[in-house]
Amino acid sequence: MPAVQPRPEQFARFAACRPEGPLYMLNLLKFKPRAEYADGRESDLTGEQAYGLYGAAVTKLIEAMGGGPVWFGRANALVIGDGDLEWDAVGIMMYPSFEHFTDMIRSEAYQAVHVHRDAGLAHQLLIHCQGPDQAMAALTGAGSDLSPRHRP
Repeated sequence: MPAVQPRPEQFARFAACRPEGPLYMLNLLKFKPRAEYADGRESDLTGEQAYGLYGAAVTKLIEAMGGGPVWFGRANALVIGDGDLEWDAVGIMMYPSFEHFTDMIRSEAYQAVHVHRDAGLAHQLLIHCQGPDQAMAALTGAGSDLSPRHRP
């Protein structure tokens, strides 16, 4: 079954590595054709529209803490690889710190809008990535590497 929530062991590994500095989170998103609310409410929204309600509210929460979207866009074409393009949209969000991220997901404001995320998503991958400075240093040979030792 496609994932839309972290498994406890996934989040435990992420929390155990407790990354320092800003968090960059890559989001790969697949939307449901129609929004499906767990409480059974009727809705004319598509999955993408329901997720959009969540996304707009969460972006405000992240921006209030000093983070925000780095980039977001529709997935258009599979350029390298085999199979079908699975994802509808791709985005990168920046959170000022691990603590800001965990405080946000535990907040009442986040919990209040999370229902739209669940209603709209069919599948998601959420990947913690190196920040741009670390990644560029690794690619140019000027510093840290791209090894998996920093992976949750």
